[in-house]
Amino acid sequence: MSARLVILAPNWLGDAVMALPAIADVRRACPETQITIAARPPVAPLFALVDGVDACMALHSDAVLTGFDTAILLPNAFRSALMVWRAAIPERWGYRADGRALLLTRSIPRPKTSVHQVEYYQRLVAALGYANGPADPRVRVNEIARQQGAALLASAGWDGRTPLVALAPGAAYGGAKRWPPEYFAELAGDLARDGVQTVMIGSAADAATTRGIRATFDLVGKTDLPTLAGVLVHMRTLVTNDSGAMHLAAAAGVAVTAVFGPTRDRETRPIGDRHRVLTGDVWCRPCMLRECPLDHRCMRGVAPATVAAAARRTL
Repeated sequence: MSARLVILAPNWLGDAVMALPAIADVRRACPETQITIAARPPVAPLFALVDGVDACMALHSDAVLTGFDTAILLPNAFRSALMVWRAAIPERWGYRADGRALLLTRSIPRPKTSVHQVEYYQRLVAALGYANGPADPRVRVNEIARQQGAALLASAGWDGRTPLVALAPGAAYGGAKRWPPEYFAELAGDLARDGVQTVMIGSAADAATTRGIRATFDLVGKTDLPTLAGVLVHMRTLVTNDSGAMHLAAAAGVAVTAVFGPTRDRETRPIGDRHRVLTGDVWCRPCMLRECPLDHRCMRGVAPATVAAAARRTL
């Protein structure tokens, strides 16, 4: 095996989390290899929470990949193959996709049937010769991150004892993935009557979506990725759309209550029996559209009372 290996991470947080078992497979098979993860700047901080990663580099527009013997490409995009080809990395491995086979030295056929995204990445590394291990993504939230999360919650007013439920109303893919904000607001009020405090999380880009949801504490735009993980470990559950926060919370060991609409829950649901996935029984899902051309019935059909009942199982 090469002395220096770079793994190009998926472009989105949720996909990057789902790739962690595949990365662990490579680490386990190559204990002496220097493994660097190359990731988009919003995703790169994830790998500070991942054991077995020697280094992580943020792929800015001017990033240059030099000094590597082998590159494993987890994204399917032509651009990622072009990047490692231009860098003259001798071995360039990935799925045969997006017309990039000629740029790869080992191109693996993609699965012919639909599989969970965790399995999708693990099948790639298995075909490259790395035996698959556990399929549950895991991140390590160290004591410093836990304390930072607790301190942020305390500064917002948490007493350190009252049970907390996190709410993540955002979703980067598009509006169709978002459970209606007024439903989140109703859920927050319902949980408050049980003596539960709610913590709204998200990036600064989610501010417009979360406006009008009166959670007990609003941390939208106030956390970087490691601090968000440190906040999440203090939650009894996270109520969320199909989002990166959903996968981060599950990987940190937090029970997740997720509402899926246009996306395929069979392919991207959190791994494990602790989590509850709720869907609307409608003919048009999963459509995979960013915006609903109809009446958003797949999400509006999941009632706040149903989500509240699912969330209460962890209280």
